[in-house]
Amino acid sequence: MKIVDIKATTVALPLEAPLRHSAGAHWGKFVRTIVEVITDEGISGWGELGGGGESAEQEIVGLLPYLKGHDPLQLEQLRWKIMNPVACLYNNRMQLHAAIEMACMDIAGKSLGIRACDLIGGALRETVPFAAYLFYRNGNPENGVSDEHTADSIVAEAKRLKDRYGFKTHKLKGGVFSPEHDVEVYSALADALPGDKFRLDPNSVWTVETAIWVAKQIEHIHNDYFEDPCFGLEGMRRLRDRISIPTATNVVVVNFEQLASCIKSDSVDVILLDTTFWGGLRQAHRAGQVLECFQFGHGVHSSGELGIQLASMLHLGAALPNMTCAADAHYHHLLDDIIVGGKMEYVNGEIAVPKGPGLGVEVDREKMEHYARHFKEVGGYPYDRDPLRPDWYSVQPETRFAKP
Repeated sequence: MKIVDIKATTVALPLEAPLRHSAGAHWGKFVRTIVEVITDEGISGWGELGGGGESAEQEIVGLLPYLKGHDPLQLEQLRWKIMNPVACLYNNRMQLHAAIEMACMDIAGKSLGIRACDLIGGALRETVPFAAYLFYRNGNPENGVSDEHTADSIVAEAKRLKDRYGFKTHKLKGGVFSPEHDVEVYSALADALPGDKFRLDPNSVWTVETAIWVAKQIEHIHNDYFEDPCFGLEGMRRLRDRISIPTATNVVVVNFEQLASCIKSDSVDVILLDTTFWGGLRQAHRAGQVLECFQFGHGVHSSGELGIQLASMLHLGAALPNMTCAADAHYHHLLDDIIVGGKMEYVNGEIAVPKGPGLGVEVDREKMEHYARHFKEVGGYPYDRDPLRPDWYSVQPETRFAKP
C-alpha cells in the first residue's frame, strides 16, 4: 500500500458563543485544516490540525513529494521523513506530521481491521471522562447566550453543562480578568457544585508570586491541579516548591527534551498530552509511557478540536496507563461537526472510544464542503487578540487585565 495523494481543506465551524482566554479569544468559530491522505488501494485516512487558510493547505500539500509512495503502515519511517529534528529547525513540521500521522493511523487501522488505539498497545478503557471547559464568553443573542463574565453567570453555565452532559470535573479558563476575579469565580463554582473536582488555567500570564497567592486562596477546594499559572519550567518549579496544589502544564512540556528536564527538576506534577502539540498520537502516547515510569500524572489536552482530532484524543485516552484525571475538550462549545452522524455524544460526562477501524469516524464530505465555503465567506480570526479590547495584546506576565 502506498500514499498517492494528500489533500487539505480549511473549514470554519461556529461556536455557541465567543470564548475569551488570556492571550485573546476564539471569535465565535474554530478554524481547522482537514487532511485527507489517499492510498493506491483507494483507502482514505483523515487528520486534523489547528488554524487554516491557503498557507496551511499549501504546507500540507507541499509534503506530498516527501511522502508519495510511502507505506502508511510505516509510522516510524513517517516520523523521521517529516520530523527529523535538525531539518525541523528550518521548518517546524510537528503539527503537520500530527495530522498526517493521524490520517495514516486511520488508514492502517482500516487496512488491518483494527482501531487506532490498537496500534499503540490497545485500550485500557472504552470510555474517556471529560471536564466541563468553562470560558468567560461574550454574548451571542442568536444562540441565547448573554455575556458570561461574573461568578453568577459562570456558575449558571456550569450547572447547565452538568445537567446536560453529566460533567463531574470543571475547568475555568482564567487570566482574562484580575486574579482576584478568577478566585471569586472559581470559589463560587466550588461552593455551587460540592463533591465535584475543579481546575484553574490562566494560560501562564501570572507571576510566580501572584500564582502563589492564588494557590493559597483556593487550596481548600477539591483541585485536580493548577494549570500553567506562570510561564517556564523554572517558574513552574519555583511555584511547585511553594504550594500544596498539584501543578499541570500543556505549555512548557511539549517535547521529549522538555519532558526530560521536567522530570529531572521535578518542575510540574501533571503533563497534559496533546495529539497535535506533541507531533502525533504515537508521540503523545510514548510520553505517557515515560511519565508512567517516573510516576508522574498525565492527561489529555484539548487544542480546539473537531471530531477527527477528538477521535485521536479518545484513542490516546483509551491507551494511556496513568490517566487519572478527566480529559479536556472544547467540543461541547461547537454547534456542529463534519463527521458522519454529527457530533459525538457525552454520557455521564464521558465519550465512548469509537468502535470502527482506524480512528473510527468518517468525514461527511457534504458538511466539510459546506464549512469550507463558510470559511471562505467569514475568513479566519486573530487568535491572540480580544475583540472587546482592540488596542490590547498579551504580555507575560500580564498586568492589563480586562474589566468584568
